[in-house]
Amino acid sequence: MSQVNGVMMQYFHWYIDPDLILWNEVKNKAQELADAGFTAIWLPPAYKGFAGSYDVGYGVYDMYDLGEFDQKGSIRTKYGTKQQYLAGIQSLQASGIQVYADGVLNHRLGGDATEIFKATPFYQSDRLNPQGGMRDIKSYTHYTFPGRQGKYSDFEWHWWHFDAVDYDEYTQDSSKVYLIEGKQFDDYVALENGNFDYLMGCDVDYQTKEVRDEIIRWGKWYLDTTNVDGFRLDAIKHISSWFFPEWIDMLENHAGKDLFMVGEYWYNDIGTLHWYVDALEGRMSVFDVPLHYNFHSASKSGGYYDMRRILDGTMMQQNPTNAVTFVENHDSQPLQALESPVEPWFKPLAYALILLRQQGYPCIFYADYFGASYSDRGYDIYMPSHRWPIDKFLYARHNYAYGEQYDYFDHWDIIGWTRLGDEEHPQAMAVIMSDGAGGSKWMEVDKPNSKFYDLTEHIKEPVYTNDLGWGEFFCLGGSVSVWVQA
Repeated sequence: MSQVNGVMMQYFHWYIDPDLILWNEVKNKAQELADAGFTAIWLPPAYKGFAGSYDVGYGVYDMYDLGEFDQKGSIRTKYGTKQQYLAGIQSLQASGIQVYADGVLNHRLGGDATEIFKATPFYQSDRLNPQGGMRDIKSYTHYTFPGRQGKYSDFEWHWWHFDAVDYDEYTQDSSKVYLIEGKQFDDYVALENGNFDYLMGCDVDYQTKEVRDEIIRWGKWYLDTTNVDGFRLDAIKHISSWFFPEWIDMLENHAGKDLFMVGEYWYNDIGTLHWYVDALEGRMSVFDVPLHYNFHSASKSGGYYDMRRILDGTMMQQNPTNAVTFVENHDSQPLQALESPVEPWFKPLAYALILLRQQGYPCIFYADYFGASYSDRGYDIYMPSHRWPIDKFLYARHNYAYGEQYDYFDHWDIIGWTRLGDEEHPQAMAVIMSDGAGGSKWMEVDKPNSKFYDLTEHIKEPVYTNDLGWGEFFCLGGSVSVWVQA
């Protein structure tokens, strides 16, 4: 499922300025991104959220409104209009870059009218034991989409299309989860809180055929409208896993092509990710969340992390075919819900690990590439750009990261690996990094009496290999060097 030497970019972060018009920016930068070495772009949710032009896209209101209808206070979304979105996609694809859409299929927010129905309250932290009997509640579960007036789809959502909500107008209580009469929490979901089907808003009920049919119809419409090459699927641990093979089959048959699918199953446990990929018979990749947390821990350890263990318990190590590797994303960035940032000093090391090894399909974060600064809740955040080293790594990936890989994960601080090249790319590469004081390591590159130079320019003196094709390669403290054959 991963693409050989392909590189994806997550082309947004949580605090992107709405005035930027992201769709125009991606259109204008398409060739620049292709020239840098990106082969795919994951774009943020393109449909109308309940917060209108301020919604990051995960507060889904109308999935058929791609910035076309006057709803929720605006025509455009946070990122622009439908026309701008489609133009951005076309520009990327014309530059040879695949486009992955963000599919948020778990929930809806911002209903247009209230409905009265019976429901049973549960605590957010305990979905197994009711906190009271069934009673009438009143909630915003009727979605009529008045601005769209039935264009593209005449489907209206009602309370019976959801299995739970988190708001009762009668009590104005949003602290509980209300399981709707006749419903059950979805099966084959994460087991946190007893059952982690419910996440937010009006939870879409995948046990209902009418709902499944509508989500399939929407997927086909989206492919026809946008011609995207695949999907990043949000919050999949909250949706019955058995639905996705059916959905993928329907969409691929409709499109007449294979679609790349990667799911966000945010859980720092490799066994759970193995279970999920197996349940989908390998039809979907997942983000390597354990690898991200390894990077987070290493970056916070002040040089006292055992670098020999940096890949332990990760999808990259154990199931690289279905691993999308990443360093940071919109949920882990500072001040976000899953805040677990990788410290800036360690990010070049982490990006070298995902970009210059055989395993995994790497995803580079917009804010790590372009930089970001923003304020929220009284905090001012600055995320520095790592574009310079990332561009170096992309160049090395496309020109040197081929052939056999020899690992030297044999020192607490200093680790490395070599790539020996292949027939089409015969030049070798050696990568060495340290979370401590730096130093050197003898590694085999199978290129006797050859000159190597440090592509990162951290070390100016070249390295010469011996008669047996081994060289002593160096790196600075808290740094990474990429040695390539001259």
